[in-house]
Amino acid sequence: MGNKKKAVLMTVLAGSLWGTSFPAIKIGLQYMGTYTFVFLRFLVASLTMLFVLLITKNFSLNFSKKRLLLFLGVINGVAYLMQYAGMVYATASESSLFVNLSAVWVALLSPIALKERLGGKKVIGVMVSLLGVLLMTTNLDFALLGTGDIMGDFLVIGAGILWAVFIVYNKPLVGGNMNMVQSMTWLLLFTMLPLLFTAPFSAVTYTALPWEAWAAVLYTAVLCWVVPYYLWLKGLKLISPVTSAIVLLTEIIIAVTISTIALGEVFTIVSGIGAIFIIIAILLVS
Repeated sequence: MGNKKKAVLMTVLAGSLWGTSFPAIKIGLQYMGTYTFVFLRFLVASLTMLFVLLITKNFSLNFSKKRLLLFLGVINGVAYLMQYAGMVYATASESSLFVNLSAVWVALLSPIALKERLGGKKVIGVMVSLLGVLLMTTNLDFALLGTGDIMGDFLVIGAGILWAVFIVYNKPLVGGNMNMVQSMTWLLLFTMLPLLFTAPFSAVTYTALPWEAWAAVLYTAVLCWVVPYYLWLKGLKLISPVTSAIVLLTEIIIAVTISTIALGEVFTIVSGIGAIFIIIAILLVS
């Protein structure tokens, strides 16, 4: 298997694991508020990576690309806060659609920021993936897109744009001889900076959380962030941000599939067609 195919496979695995987070989050939110969940998720993820850093003797305050890691961490934390705040006001369809528009924003930003050349296949791949996302998130019921609050829409769109910036500027991070464990740990710790503002609103519920809530937190922290982020970074070393963003749309296919099986949500023919379009887009760019 060639290096590019391995990179695409690692990105598919990352997207698939991230896709399992949506049903897990729905379960976790039965026991706690949204800000409590996102704060605990990244706290556990940070502590996990800090533990790995210590046992592998990689801990050091003298690490490379400090400003880039600080920038990416804060961007990531703010994006999560914007998404969770926006979801209070925007509909589920709007949130899913606007967040997954990140592939389009990456295609617009990457040529400017990284001088990435967009060939015909990538342009077509972005357009086909956008159609797939539109079908999967709306089921062609476009009336749902007008029922949310405009502020919620702006917050969720903003989160999608910030994640596009996050995707694009992770590319310089993986260049050169990068200590991946160290970089991941510091990025997660910097992600906590914006999330610390939510801690006072969450602290009173920690001791009352049942084991099911902590299981959801642990699962989404480790298997839906630490592991997929590592796989995604490994893949990003060998493929472009635009290709990576499109391949990551496997996330929405997995999320809808698991929600159908485990949570009893309806998987329609339109959703199936949308999934096929996303798969076609992935094949086009990979």
